[in-house]
Amino acid sequence: MIRFLIVCLTVIGFLVLAIPVALVEWVIGKFNPDLKSRSSLNIVKGVFSLILWETGVQITVLGEENVPKDTPVLYVANHRSFFDILVTYVRVPRPTGYIAKKEMEKIPLLSTWMRYLHCLFMDRSDIKKGLQTILDGVEKLKNGVSICIFPEGTRNKGEEGTLLSFKEGSFKMATKAGCPIVPIAINNTADIWEAHFPTMKKTRIVIEYGKPVIAKELPKEQQKFIGAYCQEIVQTMLDKNSTLI
Repeated sequence: MIRFLIVCLTVIGFLVLAIPVALVEWVIGKFNPDLKSRSSLNIVKGVFSLILWETGVQITVLGEENVPKDTPVLYVANHRSFFDILVTYVRVPRPTGYIAKKEMEKIPLLSTWMRYLHCLFMDRSDIKKGLQTILDGVEKLKNGVSICIFPEGTRNKGEEGTLLSFKEGSFKMATKAGCPIVPIAINNTADIWEAHFPTMKKTRIVIEYGKPVIAKELPKEQQKFIGAYCQEIVQTMLDKNSTLI
């Protein structure tokens, strides 16, 4: 319970104390958007790293050499915990936005920083707006910003190591932008908090980055169902790494 309270204080403290920082970032963005992207990235990576340290999480990272450093990518990962965002974001080598549910856009201060970090808000109840979010993601990728999606569409509350079906629509961002897809398998993040809410406990997790997938290099049939193809890659990594927990 103590860890939970410390993390809550850190999050609230950052959102409140960072109000003047957010204003400075806004001004910087008016004159140098690239500098703003990099500075916002480093600020939030620092805060996320602190929060992960407060939880006592121990992270084993595999395959990080597979992440291209010189081009934006579409990250696709399984999703079991709010901490999936933290453990992946602290390792991104370049500005990266996440696809978040529309409801998060209403949260004061947090949504401001999310926009600074190129996050996009998906309205799953409106097909037209959902398509626009995908097109916005394509533009981000073409402009050098990586995008991370959780193609299960929601947090998976099922058995550890299982996956919900990957939704094919989000993969259009990669096919339309012509960027690599980097599959990510994350083991055991739900055990940080969600598995025994509200207590946070010291936990060991494993995160593995698969080799980049280039959609146009796949056989035609696999290109039609690239979500299922990437799901199989993620599932294989999850199964393999379950013995490391």
